[in-house]
Amino acid sequence: MRRGYFGGTFDPPHVGHLLVASDAHAALQLDRLTFVPNAKQPLKADTATTSPALRLEMVRRAVEGDPRFDVDPIEVERGGTSYSVDTLEHLTAQHPGDDHVFLVGADVGRSFAQWREPGRIMQLAQLGVLRRQVEEGEPDDAEILASFQRVAPVGARSPVIVRTRRVDVSSTEVRARVRAGQPITGFVPDAVARFIAEHGLYHSALP
Repeated sequence: MRRGYFGGTFDPPHVGHLLVASDAHAALQLDRLTFVPNAKQPLKADTATTSPALRLEMVRRAVEGDPRFDVDPIEVERGGTSYSVDTLEHLTAQHPGDDHVFLVGADVGRSFAQWREPGRIMQLAQLGVLRRQVEEGEPDDAEILASFQRVAPVGARSPVIVRTRRVDVSSTEVRARVRAGQPITGFVPDAVARFIAEHGLYHSALP
């Protein structure tokens, strides 16, 4: 089986996340794509977020009923700072013999060397580098891939660029719309919108 992993804060998960996941699922010919909400990002340790348990439940509701996707609570249940290498060690051990792909944004190339054990990550899974349409002045695909290859150990598979559509929706915008009393229909799945309303999320800025 070919498995993909899509980590993030998902605060909240929105339609852009689902469209990117759909593009990656098709382009990489995945059998299953697993969303992995984090507990706390190591490079954003001081950034306030909604509680991990609530974010996990929103992701579950966002993908419910779609056979292409599932959700793994490993990082939320482990708690503390979420390191991708630890997560991949666990997930790949659960599915020995499967083919594993770890999704990252193209912008991660600038900071990937600062991650914990980036070389080990590339040994455990092929990197699927999510990239929207290239804008003028941005690095080309070869430059993006080279930024990851600089930390690749011998024998690691080369990262692959995954073209995704441009969707101008962000979690920051969704939170701002809720605070302003504006509708979020079309920005997030209906099940997520109901959950946000039921739990009174985002009516004030995160502490």
